[in-house]
Amino acid sequence: MSATDTTLFAKASAEVVDLHRFFVDWFVEADDTVDFARFERAMGDGFSMVAPDGKVLDREAVVDHVRSSRATCDDGFAISIEDIRPGWQSADTIVVFYVEAQLRAGKRSRRQSSAVFTTSSSAPNGVEWRHLHETWLQVPER
Repeated sequence: MSATDTTLFAKASAEVVDLHRFFVDWFVEADDTVDFARFERAMGDGFSMVAPDGKVLDREAVVDHVRSSRATCDDGFAISIEDIRPGWQSADTIVVFYVEAQLRAGKRSRRQSSAVFTTSSSAPNGVEWRHLHETWLQVPER
């Protein structure tokens, strides 16, 4: 994808990668260099999430959880996004599939994710998250 690629899939892919970079920064850094408003702008009204354990969370619960998780990971925390691909789409809505791999406290996990995005001129990459569903592929090692 080039920097000038403005397709809906390109915008959604960039958002997936950028938001997970934000998570790494937010969960590791304790200072004020990370802009939490970036996360809030990306989460659309009515956003919902199915967590890997099956719990259904609304936008407020997700935002509150992320806000309260600042600097809770050591600097070895890492997230990589793998196998990102488009699913169904219309003119202003797209489903994107990807695998999220994490390394937290030396333990690995992986989850298959599907996310629904809609276009939004006020969102960081021109799309906002509307729904996210995560399923364990590899439960965190014990």
